[in-house]
Amino acid sequence: MRIFSAVLALALVLLQYRLCISDQGIREVSRLQAAIDTQVAANREQSDRNRQLVAEVNDLKVGLTALEERARSELGMVGNSETFYQVVTAATPAPAAPASPVTARAQ
Repeated sequence: MRIFSAVLALALVLLQYRLCISDQGIREVSRLQAAIDTQVAANREQSDRNRQLVAEVNDLKVGLTALEERARSELGMVGNSETFYQVVTAATPAPAAPASPVTARAQ
């Protein structure tokens, strides 16, 4: 009976080692879970970006408003009945800091 108990205790110790300490145990599970969480977050971001791109493509296919907006912003185009005004501001230098008065004491 002692030998059987010793063998069972040894098996329990080896299984606990493999579960807790080895690279194929809990550490690996937690590392894989972190990798899954990272990938899920990346997939969510890509899904949001894909939805935005699909909406933009549909907007460009169907409506002229998005097409006009893109032509104005990216190509600088102006409509037939529109006039383009470009306002240029003069680059003025920053005012100089006033000089602090220097007082000399006569001794």
